[in-house]
Amino acid sequence: MPPQGTVVLVVDDDPDILEALSEILEAENFEIRRARNGQEALERLEPDPPRLILLDLMMPVMDGWEFAKLMRQRPRVAHIPIIVLSADRNVGSKANDIGAVGHLAKPFELNDLLDMVRRTLALPVHPG
Repeated sequence: MPPQGTVVLVVDDDPDILEALSEILEAENFEIRRARNGQEALERLEPDPPRLILLDLMMPVMDGWEFAKLMRQRPRVAHIPIIVLSADRNVGSKANDIGAVGHLAKPFELNDLLDMVRRTLALPVHPG
């Protein structure tokens, strides 16, 4: 169980995925911020930065690569871990390119996502 107010920023242009991820994480007591593209995500980094970012790479307006590059240029938020969620077959190498701490290929198992989120935030991982 995360401490109250543990904020996760979910960035995905697919409204169904954005809503589903948000609901799942809210059910686990995370506080969720949503963004539909990299530009919205940049706007949601301040003034109270999230503890973790779940980031789709292929989005309109500003993609995940550009978002990550611009975020890493901001000293106050450059350290925030990113987990990449993508339907791209090469998600692993692309996640490495932006310095992500982890990645999951869509579609993914919810337990795998929750375990990765908990490990990244150093929370207890549910056996399963």
